[in-house]
Amino acid sequence: MDLALVSRVFDTLRFTPPSKLTLLEAQSLSSMHYPPFPPDMPALLTGVDSVDLALQIKKMLLAVYPREHEIMLVEGQRSKVEQLGDFQPFDRLSATPSTCLYIPSLGEGTSFESFAEVVAHLRAPDGCPWDQKQTHQTLRTHLLEEAYETLTAMDENDSAGMREEFGDLLLQIVLNAQIATETNEFSTALVIKGIYDKIVRRHPHVFGDVELNGVEGVLQNWEKIKEKERKENGVGEKEKGLLDGVPSALPALTQALEYQDRAARVGFDWPEVEGVLDKVREEIEEIKQAQNIDEVAAELGDLFFVLVNLARWRKVDAESALRGTNMKFKKRFGYVEQGAKKQGGNLSDMTLEEMDALWNEAKRNGL
Repeated sequence: MDLALVSRVFDTLRFTPPSKLTLLEAQSLSSMHYPPFPPDMPALLTGVDSVDLALQIKKMLLAVYPREHEIMLVEGQRSKVEQLGDFQPFDRLSATPSTCLYIPSLGEGTSFESFAEVVAHLRAPDGCPWDQKQTHQTLRTHLLEEAYETLTAMDENDSAGMREEFGDLLLQIVLNAQIATETNEFSTALVIKGIYDKIVRRHPHVFGDVELNGVEGVLQNWEKIKEKERKENGVGEKEKGLLDGVPSALPALTQALEYQDRAARVGFDWPEVEGVLDKVREEIEEIKQAQNIDEVAAELGDLFFVLVNLARWRKVDAESALRGTNMKFKKRFGYVEQGAKKQGGNLSDMTLEEMDALWNEAKRNGL
């Protein structure tokens, strides 16, 4: 660490060096896409010696810091302060090996480490009685609830809602990892290391020298890698099959889509969408011919399954499509209910024709 350089930088900036500081050589960040330091600590980048390097760092910082975050470029005894989004590296200063970029803290609670500390504190002896009593099993329903609330925000394209729900979902993950740490099962670091290794291993076309053609090539290679992993982890006849890794607790439409996706990656699929459409017609005819409730249930299941396949061919997520239709039905039916109240009556007193008229009015109003 060049303490003399650090001292000169803060002399130029005319404030006392912070008690905590991340010090990095700027060149080490030249190919990075995400800052490798916690944003709740200030950082000093040394050796910002070119426009290209400075602009690359700016792009990297924007992955975490807002455009209005102020940063400070220091060259010799001169400095300038700019908002990150407006940062023009060397319009007034020179690019030299001693040019530095100071990034002030984004504020308390903006790093993963600080959040993990908060969660660990909740579980500590001086923490929260409710959090202290939780186990993996007691948190299961909360995890499921938060996942569905997150999906709702995503379906509604609600940015503020997604930001909040992603946070709630992250809390469930970190809290479970903290419980595992306390019971010597695994740590948060091992959770992150596991998914890090898996992503790198399954993307040799990004992190290695494998060349693949398009999305289909990526998915096919992904399945080959997973098949190899299953063989390495399997034991003789008990080796897992292609579909065994799909969670049984998934919603039925999502589970059907995942089954079909995985089968298609190894070539088990219709060659053209017309085959899927023919199958839809075939299943409808079989429903008409069903003789009892068991046959009707079986044929309806087949129809649902092939409709999911049709959605997959049309690049539509069946679960999201049905949830969207459910929300649309709820809004239109609510409009019918309100219409009945405005007319001084109840839904149960209205004829089907009167309710249909209000329903069509809701459609014309864009609901």
